[in-house]
Amino acid sequence: MMDARITPYPQEGQLLVKVSDMSMLKDIKKAISMVKGVEQVQMPRRKRLSAYERALRDIEEGRVYEAKDVDDLFKQCLG
Repeated sequence: MMDARITPYPQEGQLLVKVSDMSMLKDIKKAISMVKGVEQVQMPRRKRLSAYERALRDIEEGRVYEAKDVDDLFKQCLG
């Protein structure tokens, strides 16, 4: 004979929603917060990159200039 166990539903849960159109984020947050039973809608904060991390990203994405001197750099940047 099998042991019958009753598994109660969890009292709380979390839902992760990915949004492709960032301009709609506030409207979606507002709509979800109006649903019965929703206690809190929270948007995660993005980690702010340090100057070093931003510089590494510039290198990875090709935003790097090589110049002989300052005048050459200005010519490249300003056209």
